Amino acid sequence: MQEAVEKISVKKGKDSRSQCPLSIRDVIRWHPARGASFALERKNKMLDYQSVREKKATVQDLVKGLTKDDLRRELNEMYDELQHRIDNVTDADVIFAPVDPDANDPHAIEGEEKLPWTLGHVIVHLTASMEEAASVSQELARGVEYHGRSRWEVPFRRAKTIAFCRARLEESRRMSLATLDMWPDAPHLDNTFSLALGTPPYTAISRFALGLKHASDHLEHISEIMRQAKEAAHAM
Repeated sequence: MQEAVEKISVKKGKDSRSQCPLSIRDVIRWHPARGASFALERKNKMLDYQSVREKKATVQDLVKGLTKDDLRRELNEMYDELQHRIDNVTDADVIFAPVDPDANDPHAIEGEEKLPWTLGHVIVHLTASMEEAASVSQELARGVEYHGRSRWEVPFRRAKTIAFCRARLEESRRMSLATLDMWPDAPHLDNTFSLALGTPPYTAISRFALGLKHASDHLEHISEIMRQAKEAAHAM
């Protein structure tokens, strides 16, 4: 298993998890997508996007030197972590509406902009974002000029059970990994685009990683929803 990048090199013009004792889950885990148990050596963490959130570095800085195989490993690590975070979730937890005074989704339908997100909502949202990142990334890698977004999100009200959430994660893992198999042997890493005027350009590598960064942004969000859900259940 290749080791994750541990240092960030910040250069001009180019665009944590806290450590905890390992459990047996971190050593041997059943992997739904691969269909067998496998050894997982957690010598290094996933890429840590905290420096990006703090605006001390960019995604482009963080992934400098990464390859397609690194992206494959990072994606599996992220989806393993997401599955781990919902280990003890019930169907009631999936539809639990947390208290979230900061809830603000300008893309929501009218009247639902301030609606707190349930766990199911978070899962369908982050998987859609990862799939979009992976889809755009493979087009960049094949030399296709960026032509806009590639996104569809499962309506969040369909996410009512933990079985649905787990299946959605594994479906998304499969779909996102499949895009990496579409990369040519010599990807067009000089094929770039910018999300806004004056911002650092994205390559196939950094656009894929932006989806991973977005998923990492929701890890603590998921944990907080679960904390509130379990407290509410115990109070009943």
